[in-house]
Amino acid sequence: MNKWIEFLKNNDFISVKKYIKDGADVNEANETGESVLANAIRHRCDMDLLMLLIENGADIHDFDDEGVGIFDMSITYNNMEMVEYMIAQGIDVNFTNRRSRFTPLMAAASYGRADIAKLLLEHGADQEMLDTKGFSAVDLARKMNKKSILDILEYDKDNPKNKAYTR
Repeated sequence: MNKWIEFLKNNDFISVKKYIKDGADVNEANETGESVLANAIRHRCDMDLLMLLIENGADIHDFDDEGVGIFDMSITYNNMEMVEYMIAQGIDVNFTNRRSRFTPLMAAASYGRADIAKLLLEHGADQEMLDTKGFSAVDLARKMNKKSILDILEYDKDNPKNKAYTR
């Protein structure tokens, strides 16, 4: 995995292409189960490099040992182009592999990814879903003080049930 990381840190398309041609496994994973594609997203590689990996067999439905998937990583690292690509590929915007049931919309809310939250909602994201602690996307946006997300989720600060939060 070290060689992959070296190339990904530098967004080195040519070296990745050669490494694949030489037989490198695009679905290799590190000790926590994080794939090459997940690492490419983490290192903010451009879409050309991500597509090179995908076209050579990288699994867009892969997830690590904690249940964090490629879609989750794309949201966390604010990669709108990858989010749009995965939605076009038919990804379920409400699906999660995480034991905590933390959804893609919850990730967008927690990280303040307003454009991604809008896109998820346009594609059927359910803002009423709850994680294992009983939190919704609105609850997480409130907790993280993400006002732009609260506006998108049509949060009513005057609703009596919303008065108990510190922010």
